[in-house]
Amino acid sequence: MFVPQTQFLGYNIFIGTLSEILYKGKMTINTINQYSYCLAENDNLFKRALFESDVLLPDGISIVLSAKFLNGSEFQKIAGAEMHDFILNYLNSVYGRCFYLGSSPSTISAIQKKIEENFPNVKMEGYAPSFCDQFSEDENQIMLEKINDFLPDVLFVGMTAPKQEKWVHQNKNLIQSTYICSIGAVFDFFSEKVDRPNSFWVDHGMEWFIRLVKEPRRLWKRYLVYGIVFLKCIAQEKLRKLPSMRSSQTV
Repeated sequence: MFVPQTQFLGYNIFIGTLSEILYKGKMTINTINQYSYCLAENDNLFKRALFESDVLLPDGISIVLSAKFLNGSEFQKIAGAEMHDFILNYLNSVYGRCFYLGSSPSTISAIQKKIEENFPNVKMEGYAPSFCDQFSEDENQIMLEKINDFLPDVLFVGMTAPKQEKWVHQNKNLIQSTYICSIGAVFDFFSEKVDRPNSFWVDHGMEWFIRLVKEPRRLWKRYLVYGIVFLKCIAQEKLRKLPSMRSSQTV
C-alpha cells in the first residue's frame, strides 16, 4: 500500500489527494495540528497512535507553513471536515455504511437527520458513550459490539484529541471497519451544533482565529499557549538543522 507522504518532525505527513486514501485495506486515518503535536510530546501513547497512523492528515495551517520553513516541503492543509465530506460523498455513490462514535445523543441524532437529507444512499448508525477519562471494560465492549454488529465501511470517532486517537490505537484490531477516522470537532460542525468558519477564513488559513474569537474561554490555551510552545519547537528544529545545511552548501 503506497501512501504519498513526507517527513515532518518525525511524523509521516500525508501529501496526496483525498481520492488516494480510499483503497481496499483496513486503515486508520488521523490528523495532526500544532495542538496535537505538542500534546504528543508529553503523551507516549498518543504519540505512538499518531506515528502508527496509516494516514496522518495535515489539519492545520501551522503544520503546512512549518514544513515549508523547515524542509521546503509544500502541501495543502486537509481538515478533518474536508475528509469527512469527501468520504460521505464516496459512501453515497457506493451505497456505503458509516458509524459515528462519540459526542452526545442529541448530536448523533442531528447527524443522522443530515445524513438522511443529504446522503440518502448512506446507511448510518451511531452511539454516544459516557463522558469519562477512561472507559470501563463493559462500556468498551458495548461500543465494539455496536460497531461490529453494524459492520460499517467507515467508523468516524469524535471524542476529541488525544482520547479518540488513543482509543482507536488500543482497539483497532477489534474493530470491523475498513476505515477508522478520528475527526473530533467535525461531529459538532456537521450536526450544526457549532458553526464552522466560512470558506473565506478556511481558504486563507485563518479558521483557527475565528474559532478562537467565537470560543475564547475554551480555545485560548489550545491556540495561544500551545501556539507558542509549537513555535519554540520549530525554532529549535531549525537551529538544529543549520550546521548540516551549512556544511552541505560548502561541499
